[in-house]
Amino acid sequence: MQPFTKHTGLVAPMDRVNVDTDQMVPKQFLKALTREGFGRTLFYDWRYLPGEKPNPEFILNWPRYKGASVLLARANFGCGSSREHAPWAILDYGFHVLIAPSYADIFYNNCFKNGILPVTLPDDQIDELFLRTEKTGGYKLTVDLEAQTVTDDSGLKYSFQLDPFRRECLLNGWDDIGLSLRFEKDIAAFEREHPRRAVMYEPLDVVITKPSG
Repeated sequence: MQPFTKHTGLVAPMDRVNVDTDQMVPKQFLKALTREGFGRTLFYDWRYLPGEKPNPEFILNWPRYKGASVLLARANFGCGSSREHAPWAILDYGFHVLIAPSYADIFYNNCFKNGILPVTLPDDQIDELFLRTEKTGGYKLTVDLEAQTVTDDSGLKYSFQLDPFRRECLLNGWDDIGLSLRFEKDIAAFEREHPRRAVMYEPLDVVITKPSG
């Protein structure tokens, strides 16, 4: 997983509440065994008409939002089933930052495991970002994880809070495997010692007797 420090990108607005993981990646695409290629399936039923023809009414198909890497969303983003394919699709599509007032817990946790930064801001600030995104063509935001700020080129500056452990993991690019590899030397030492210890400590014979009476 790549370290995340700061990201500047075009913003795409998804003005819908309760966007669920079933819409992010419909069930027919869950059989894939790798993370690659899920960008094509992101919001599949909304993005495409029959024959996989792009739906011109869906926001991500609008030319002005082509190449967006910051997704602005509404409350309870990522609700529904707990499929990890949803953040895979978000990242594979090209989004590195999500900004919303709230997220479903499992989806929120899965974002960090996949190198995506889900920023949480209050509703009034989200409303302002939607106004600016829709009013200004090519609207971009800079999200600084070290400073924990969201800024634009017009003087806007919002601060966000993040759990220190999750922040450290993103800054260092640590997923679950990366966290384990921090203790690689200790693990190797244990594995070298384990066969010897297994010989030294033989199992005890345990005799179970039936209580009298």
